[in-house]
Amino acid sequence: MSQKNDLKEIAKLFFKLGSIAFGGPAAHIAMMEDEVVNKRKWMTQEHFLDLIGATNLIPGPNSTEMTMHCGHERAGWKGLLIAGFCFILPAVVITSVFAWLYQEYGQLPKVEPFIYGIKPAVIAIIVMAAYRLGKKAVKNTELAILGIITLVICLLGVNEIVALFGCGALGLSIYFFKKNRDNLNSLIPLLLFQVSEPLKIGTFKIFLSFLKVGAILYGSGYVLFAFLDTELVASGWLTRQALIDSIAVGQITPGPVLSTATFIGWQMNGIMGATAATVGIFLPSFLFVLILNPLIPKMRKSKIIGVILDVVNVAAVALIIAVCIEMAKDTLTDWRTILIVVSSLVVVFVFKKLNSAFIVLGGAIIGYVLTFI
Repeated sequence: MSQKNDLKEIAKLFFKLGSIAFGGPAAHIAMMEDEVVNKRKWMTQEHFLDLIGATNLIPGPNSTEMTMHCGHERAGWKGLLIAGFCFILPAVVITSVFAWLYQEYGQLPKVEPFIYGIKPAVIAIIVMAAYRLGKKAVKNTELAILGIITLVICLLGVNEIVALFGCGALGLSIYFFKKNRDNLNSLIPLLLFQVSEPLKIGTFKIFLSFLKVGAILYGSGYVLFAFLDTELVASGWLTRQALIDSIAVGQITPGPVLSTATFIGWQMNGIMGATAATVGIFLPSFLFVLILNPLIPKMRKSKIIGVILDVVNVAAVALIIAVCIEMAKDTLTDWRTILIVVSSLVVVFVFKKLNSAFIVLGGAIIGYVLTFI
């Protein structure tokens, strides 16, 4: 297949995923794994896991960076750019429409009946991905134990990045202990971030602020909201209600949650502010992945880094399971949502080749119907 056809395939796939990928990073990665590993065979399950592990070690939105990795694997830097752009585009367009409506009318459209059924359906998709990835990630008893430890401490409320790096450090310590090394010299990146001056509403200032966030944001995109509350709401440039509504937009739109930057930028400075915020928040991810992707095969060949990747891969699966459990606690609140998730689980495990888009669509329709019962 020519590169031109490869790029078309990448564009179609990630535009589709960007249009239907509800449920946050764990769900997005689950859908990607189904498409690029199981259906299209672009890479092995092991390499996909290595990409997840490496992505967890750099700042930025994990699922968006995974689209870029997948695009790079298929068609180099052009594939990276097209995959990332096409995945982000639907969310940005939908969010822009919501932002305009919000600015004009002061409220958001009523879409809760559809989201009601999508969330439990997405849980089933995540469970299936965790099952498939877990089978490859858990290579021995030690990795299984490390994965369980990571899962437990995440459920106890420990920050996911602390859990991830802690698991990596513990796994590396075990490796060196087994090698009878007396000293363990480890380098743990410490990222400190401060805003040196109050934010002013202006296109370039908005761009710089969101560029800084995109460059240091680890873990879940929801960390974004804590930063914005401190920097924008406390400074008086954004109302807390607008921030709360931006979180709602992140929940009801597909694709990366960081597209809410588009909504916030629009409230601050119209379409120019939305553009500046969107470009700023996602630009670092394109650069990080462009640098990191070619290094991953070399990283795997190093024994020490290979150990770290194995441990981080298991920890990443544990984080996916933890997200799934938390989602289930918040989502499965009545017999309707339980019925949808059970039905979706049956479908994903029995009809393993069924496109996840149909699971999402089915959940939305059933949820809409059941809300009237």
